[in-house]
Amino acid sequence: MSATSPGAAPPEALTAPVVIAVDGPAAAGKGTLARRLAAELGLPYLDTGLLYRATARRVLLAGGLPTDTAAAEAAARTLEAADLQRPDLRGPDVDQGASQVAAQPPVRAALLDFQRSFAARHGGVMDGRDIGTVVCPDARVKLFVTASPEARARRRWLERQARGESIPLEEVAQEMAVRDARDAARDVAPMKPAEDAILLDTTELDAEAAFREAWQLIQARLDV
Repeated sequence: MSATSPGAAPPEALTAPVVIAVDGPAAAGKGTLARRLAAELGLPYLDTGLLYRATARRVLLAGGLPTDTAAAEAAARTLEAADLQRPDLRGPDVDQGASQVAAQPPVRAALLDFQRSFAARHGGVMDGRDIGTVVCPDARVKLFVTASPEARARRRWLERQARGESIPLEEVAQEMAVRDARDAARDVAPMKPAEDAILLDTTELDAEAAFREAWQLIQARLDV
């Protein structure tokens, strides 16, 4: 295997559609990592969490409840590309709403075809919670990115502080614990590492260190 440095041209091994699955809980750093990997490898990027956030946002704007399966499924089936570009897809209400709609089988079925079609067309780096287990179980590389609950809560708290939100760290930690429990316990596509996933713990890693470690792991798995 010949190592490829970050910033170099994408290796020839990636000229065919290649899917890299990046799964894990909220605030583990998977989104930042997945976007960087996509840019370095010259692959499309899809944040699948935005699909569920956009679905929850539509339901909430209509005055509905994310726990209303009929309303959530209808919202999921009428999503448009513009829905994924909305500036208000981040925030506590949408955070919790996204987890609630994601626990509903009709919603997941409505969005599954979209995700698989994206992967089949051009490959890509896809981040979410069930990419390696359900959406793309044949992905060439599967990363499960995690971190300690304390580290994740602090990261999310700092993000919200930067957005001007005044909220105690303890409240953020509690919200994340509730969401983690819901994501892991849902009947359909629970959040868990695929059997062949590579675990990457970012508790003690900043974004650059996490990328460097993931880069080495991906090179070894793709043999490039």
